[in-house]
Amino acid sequence: MATKKPPFEMESAASPASKSPPKFKIPKAIGACADRLFTVRQQRLDAQKIVDAFQVEETALKDYIIDTLPKSESTGAAGKLARVSVVVKEVPQVKDWDAFYAYVHKNKAYDLLNRALTKASVEARWEAGKEVPGVDHVKVVTVSMNKV
Repeated sequence: MATKKPPFEMESAASPASKSPPKFKIPKAIGACADRLFTVRQQRLDAQKIVDAFQVEETALKDYIIDTLPKSESTGAAGKLARVSVVVKEVPQVKDWDAFYAYVHKNKAYDLLNRALTKASVEARWEAGKEVPGVDHVKVVTVSMNKV
């Protein structure tokens, strides 16, 4: 099977071990940049559809293995390329949020929480004219793109 060239032009490819991103040829004309941005985005979206289809099949296969392979059969099953076994492990799940938050507050155990705010909730308060202590308004510059 022949390998396909990537759908982009690069001046120099970064090695997998390299931490710096690859350097791409950026068109000189801003209009050409807009067209290239649209093309690259569309290629990424098309590729994502393929990746999503693989993920659906992967999930279906995992679900089938979990449902079919006896949990007590610790040896699992093997094919020519891979071996699978069903692993059961415990994961935390909150069943009583009030009790959980009371514990966090009483013990100052804030490490149990993610450090992220809900953007929509903060924006709703801002729209209502309320400020949230400790939260700043930060300007973020993005690019808007529409097909012509």
